[in-house]
Parts: sequence; structure tokens; C-alpha cells
Amino acid sequence: MASRGDENAELEAASAGGTPASQVEPEVVNNSVYQPINGSQNHQKEKLQALGAVQILNGATILALGVFLGSLQSIFRDFRPFFLVFYTGYPLWGAVFFIVSGSLSVAAGRKPTKKLVEHNFGMNIASSTTALVGFVLVSINLAVNKYSLKECPSSQSLDLCICMGVLSNGIMSLMLILTLLELCISISVSAMWCAENVCNSREAISSPGNSV
Repeated sequence: MASRGDENAELEAASAGGTPASQVEPEVVNNSVYQPINGSQNHQKEKLQALGAVQILNGATILALGVFLGSLQSIFRDFRPFFLVFYTGYPLWGAVFFIVSGSLSVAAGRKPTKKLVEHNFGMNIASSTTALVGFVLVSINLAVNKYSLKECPSSQSLDLCICMGVLSNGIMSLMLILTLLELCISISVSAMWCAENVCNSREAISSPGNSV
């Protein structure tokens, strides 16, 4: 009789609104663990897409500057030292690297598959190297411009020489800023994927302990 009375008391407590602890704990875990992770992942995707868009814009701008330099050097053939970076081809192959890496960053931000993430990581490493090489080439071009401007007084067309030197310095300075920006973005995206891989490996190692 006492056992039946205890069972009836437990049934009444359950019907009055009491819930077992096993039903409450999963909700607490879901609210405290999984929702912040999803929020951080969404923020990371948006950040990656924004950085990829900036990479594409950088590459397109450098390519446009390279086309402009090519048109100038075809018209003013006597001032070739001012267009040294054009003959290296950096405005073309550098822009291609930046646009491709930016496109992969945008695609990886929208749908981060394993294969796409690996390609994006490798392409950003290549873009970092390309930006570093481009920084050196543009810096050399600026140094050559400074030397060529000193030789302008001995030139027959003094005003045109000074005008071309100033124009080349402006283009090289803008290209240098864009190259440095691309270098920072490529390193940031690569570091982001490295940090993500480290976090995933730690979660994989700690998951057996959490499940126990």
C-alpha cells in the first residue's frame, strides 16, 4: 500500500508541471553551447565575403591601372623608365591572383566545403606571396622615377618629362597602397582558416570527454 501511495504521489507531481531533470538538461546545453557557435560562424562567413569582395576590387583596380600604364607607354615611348612595373607584368598576373583569391573567399563564405576551403587557403597564401613581390616591384619603380626626374632637366621636353613623372608616381603610389591592402587581407584570411582548423581539432579532441 505504501508503494502505491508513493507512485500516486509521483504521478501527481509530474502532472502538476514538474519535469524530469533529463528533459531539462538538453535544452540548457543547446541554449548555452550551440547557439553562440552558430552566431560566430555566421559572423565569420559575412566577414570572409566582405574581405573577398575587397580582394576582387583591389585586383580589378590594379588591372585597370595596368591598362592605363600600357596605353601611356605606347604613346610616350621616350619615357619607358616611368613604366617599369608594366614591363614586369605585375598589373596583369597580380590582378589575376587577387581576383581569383577574392572569388574563392566569397564562395567559401557562402558555402564552406572542405575542398573549397583548402583551395581558398592555398590561393590566399599565393596571393600573399604575389603581393609581397608586387610591393618590391612597385617600390623599385618609385625609386627609378625619382632618379629619372633628376635627369629631366637634360631632356628636350622638360615639361612633359615632369608631367609623366608626377603621373607615374601617383599611379605607383596608388598601386602600392592597394598591394599592401591585398597583402594584409590575404594574411588575415589565411590566419582565419588556420585558427578555424586549430579550433576544430581541439573540439574533435575534447568531444570524447564531453560525451562521457
